[in-house]
Amino acid sequence: MSTEPQKQVLLTGASRGIGHATARQFSAAGWRVITVSRRAFSIHCPWASGEQDHLQLDLGNLDAIPQAVADIKSRLPDGRLDALVNNAGISPKGPEGTRLGVLTSSPTDWTRVFNVNLFSTALLAQGLIDELAKAQGAILNVTSIAGSRVHPFAGAAYACSKAALAALTREMAAEFGPRGVRVNAISPGEIDTSILSPGTAAFAAKEVPMVRLGKPEEVSETIYFLCSTAASYINGAEVHVNGGQHV
Repeated sequence: MSTEPQKQVLLTGASRGIGHATARQFSAAGWRVITVSRRAFSIHCPWASGEQDHLQLDLGNLDAIPQAVADIKSRLPDGRLDALVNNAGISPKGPEGTRLGVLTSSPTDWTRVFNVNLFSTALLAQGLIDELAKAQGAILNVTSIAGSRVHPFAGAAYACSKAALAALTREMAAEFGPRGVRVNAISPGEIDTSILSPGTAAFAAKEVPMVRLGKPEEVSETIYFLCSTAASYINGAEVHVNGGQHV
């Protein structure tokens, strides 16, 4: 009988889309999944101890993160965290879902997007580095194809935040590697979730070499791999999960 402790992952942005698929992926593999979302836990989330292991938190409120970190630590009785998956992200839209460019993005838009998409990621990693190091764990950041090219639907603030998150991934990989903590990113393209902008499927059929949208499970399986021991020498990478859209 195995005496290995159950592995534990902290996942932000877990309530839908890629986050929901990722929670299912880790849960099916036997991991304990601690979720963070600005939404309350849904009874439709099919993983064990879901409601007890859920924190309702708005990552746009950076002042709330220290208390959230303390709460998370209290849920780790052995002081170990095997993986931190920073999936939460927001991309505000204009009237009728229009793209917000530089000229139409307010200071509030810029601040909130960077708080959720970038700064909260750094603060969670900062607060939980000892627990990650104890487990020789991994951090996985979810960037975006919009971080490396102008995108027809993703706004300017979102794109800039994701480009910065790719840079943060490299910084953390270099800084945390000596402590045994690997840090990587995945960069999704057009994934079939409920938050797609109208016209994305037609865009994918024209712009993606695989001529289709990606599935959330195709992203979550890559996330799981990068957090597993199978990826034990991968550090500082940004893996494109976009059907070849980046080429």
